Amino acid sequence: MRRTNVVIADRHPVVLQGLSNVLSNAADFNVIASCSDTASCIQAIRHLAPDIAIVDPAMPELAALMGLSVNSENRSMHLVFFASSEDCEMLLDAAPFTCSIVLKDTEPEALVESLRHIANDRSLLPMMPSDSIQSQEQGANSDKMTTALTDRERQIMRLVSEGLSNKEIGRRLTISVGTIKVHLHNIFQKLEISNRTVLAAIAIGQHDRPTGGER
Repeated sequence: MRRTNVVIADRHPVVLQGLSNVLSNAADFNVIASCSDTASCIQAIRHLAPDIAIVDPAMPELAALMGLSVNSENRSMHLVFFASSEDCEMLLDAAPFTCSIVLKDTEPEALVESLRHIANDRSLLPMMPSDSIQSQEQGANSDKMTTALTDRERQIMRLVSEGLSNKEIGRRLTISVGTIKVHLHNIFQKLEISNRTVLAAIAIGQHDRPTGGER
């Protein structure tokens, strides 16, 4: 079984230990470096060429890490920010679309599943403008792709299809607007779409599709 090599970087030893413990329980992940500062993280990325780097977005010199991710010779590496909801707005504005964001309140099982998706789908494209729903749906099997979504992401997809705004979804699910934006960012990447209209169309299409016993 191929193992995904991971570099983790965070200012807080307890977070580093927690991430190491979670990933050590998953046979398909291998933590090859644990860093407490940006300099050692950059060095580990350059010398060890990990598949994934999980980084604290509050670490200094964040721009250097983003630049390293975009320009690195190790094109297969995916930069993942392990962020609190308070960091979301800044990250969504500053981070390249090739980066992913995982919330710190994510359950360990969901964290591992998200990282598996990232490791197995490095060909994810940046979000691109679209003129029509049809053009985005072509070449994609929505049934297969939506299986990569977490339960929370499916909840949000359903509420988007009902026409709710981010604020209304946040009230319904008792989570912040920033957290909703992060989930939508990740949903768009997983489904390779760029806007809520396409997301709603996919959700409605799945809802309207007959189940096994229907004709």
